[in-house]
Amino acid sequence: MRDLVLALNPRMYFTRVAVYQGNSTLFFKKINHHNLEKGVNPSFNDQVQYRTSVILKELEENDIEIKHIKVVIGRGGLIKPVESGVYRVNEAMVQDLRSAEFGEDVVNLGGLLADGIAKAIEGAHAYIADPVVVDEFQDIARFTGRPEFKRRSIFHALNHKISARKYAKIKYAEYEDMNLIVAHLGGGISIGAHKKGRVIDANQAYDGDGPFSPIRSGSLPMGDVIKMCYSGKYTKEEMLKMQTGEGGLYAYFKTYSAYDVCQLRDAGDEKAEEVLSAMAYQVSKYISSLYVCFEGESVDGIVITGGLAKDDKFVREIRHRVEVIAPVYVIPGAEVLGALSYYGQMILRGETEVKNY
Repeated sequence: MRDLVLALNPRMYFTRVAVYQGNSTLFFKKINHHNLEKGVNPSFNDQVQYRTSVILKELEENDIEIKHIKVVIGRGGLIKPVESGVYRVNEAMVQDLRSAEFGEDVVNLGGLLADGIAKAIEGAHAYIADPVVVDEFQDIARFTGRPEFKRRSIFHALNHKISARKYAKIKYAEYEDMNLIVAHLGGGISIGAHKKGRVIDANQAYDGDGPFSPIRSGSLPMGDVIKMCYSGKYTKEEMLKMQTGEGGLYAYFKTYSAYDVCQLRDAGDEKAEEVLSAMAYQVSKYISSLYVCFEGESVDGIVITGGLAKDDKFVREIRHRVEVIAPVYVIPGAEVLGALSYYGQMILRGETEVKNY
């Protein structure tokens, strides 16, 4: 049997896993972690051993010969800023992911799970690819109105890059020759200006910048936030949850599922209609604002991707506001596992540089 690639995409209450042999998918499953929804193992670090054992058990029960898995590749997490590319998971990365020095999010589990599973399989190695902290910003994009604060590059780099390359291929062009605006519409929303193969600006979605999303509050009136922080009503942890985890659609509807809110809208719920329209409006505003990043050069395309890109009505509300800038192309869904498999096969064939963290 040829060597296999195991790809991992951990989310809040489930983990998507897939096993690939060349271009063929041998196994795919969304593994639900219902006990996490009940409050068991609330810390991401505390979930590593549990999720690792569950994933290995699923592979065994589905007759996947794990001895043939040579590449275990996970979605990259909040680590120090790095270049775009593939990285071997090493002890320094594991330490940074566990300490959450650069931020705590479920995405950190990608590298930790890859590391744990690879150590359980003789001859396997752990990797991440295009983590969310890929940094290609132009210097002017880092400035804020206070010298104590700098804008950071934190966005859905993996899905941005793979979707942009897919669009370039459709247009018989090279990604490195194009100017694109890519909007990833998932649990978080990140929108980036891709200038000749580099993401030179994007909203710092994780920390409260840009449109609100299914689980994040996005940009808020800063004065009101500061007053709330000092009101004595909320702890630091509660304030952080308001921003990431319990913001956006969750704050309005108490569900992490944008699909459920879209269903409410389609059933005639006026509140759902209003809030979703406001979110589409904010996405459109941020897409439009990135036009200035290209300094007068034309934009070759606007690529809309992620889970919410599957909702035609939501996308239409964006399209009619921004297509005056450039043609809009929709790549629905998050290409996380497919993108990870793409990099995994390149690792096996020796076609990509594996970088050190």
